Amino acid sequence: MQRFLNKVAIVTGGAGGIGSAIASRLAAEGATVVVNDLNLEAAQAVARVIEADGGSAFALAADIAQGEACRGLVQTVLSRFERIDLLVNNAGINRRGNLLALSEEDWHTSFAVNLDSMFHLCRAVLPGMIAQGGGAIVNTASQWGLHPAPGHIAYNVTKAAVASFTQNLARDYAPHKVRVNAVCPGEIHTPMLEAGVRRNGRTIADLDRLVPFGRIGQPQEVAALVAFLASDEAAFMCGSLVEITGAQAVA
Repeated sequence: MQRFLNKVAIVTGGAGGIGSAIASRLAAEGATVVVNDLNLEAAQAVARVIEADGGSAFALAADIAQGEACRGLVQTVLSRFERIDLLVNNAGINRRGNLLALSEEDWHTSFAVNLDSMFHLCRAVLPGMIAQGGGAIVNTASQWGLHPAPGHIAYNVTKAAVASFTQNLARDYAPHKVRVNAVCPGEIHTPMLEAGVRRNGRTIADLDRLVPFGRIGQPQEVAALVAFLASDEAAFMCGSLVEITGAQAVA
C-alpha cells in the first residue's frame, strides 16, 4: 500500500519503541517522515533504517516540552517540505507514583511533554492544514487515560487530558477537513516497558498472562492502527478514541 505517497508526516518521540514503528510504517507507505526526538542520534538511527529500506526520512531533534521548540520544529519542516499532511503526537513520559509520592517537577514535566506539546504543535500545524484543505492528526493517549491504573496519577491524568483534547480539537476542526483521532494502547512490548518490568521483578510472560488475548501488544500493531487512522480509509473517523489492548482490563 502507498496510502501516504507525496505526503509529509511528523512523528514525535520517533526514536522510541512505538514511535519508530509508526515512522517506519508511514515511510513504508510512501510518506516523507520527519523523525522527531529529543535524542538526535537515536532519531538519525531510525531515519537511516527507513532510508535503507527504501523510504524517505529526516531526523530532527527538538525538546517538545518547550513551546518555542515546537514552533521551530514545525517551521523547519515547512521550510524544507512546504507542507505537513500528518502529525503524530506520540512522544510521552511516565512518571510513576501516587499523589504523595510524586514531586511537583514530575507533575509539571508530565503535562509539558504529554499534553502541552500537543497544544503547541497543533497550533503550529493547523493553519497550514486548513489552507491546504485538510490533514490528519493522531495522538497517542492510553488505556490508562480512560480507565486509570493505581500509582500513575500524573500519567493517567495527562492521558485523560489527551483524550479530551483530541475530541475537542476534532469537533472544532472537522469543518476544515482536519481529522483528529487518538490511539489508546494497553501494555505494549517496548524497551521502556521492559525496563519497568525488570525494575518490578517481573517478566514479559507475567504480563502476557494478564491479557485475555494471550500476550501484550507489539509496537507494529499500534503503528498499523495509527496508519489506518491517518489514511483516507478512515475518512469519516474524527474524534475517535481507539483502544488497542487485547481485551485487557486495567489492573
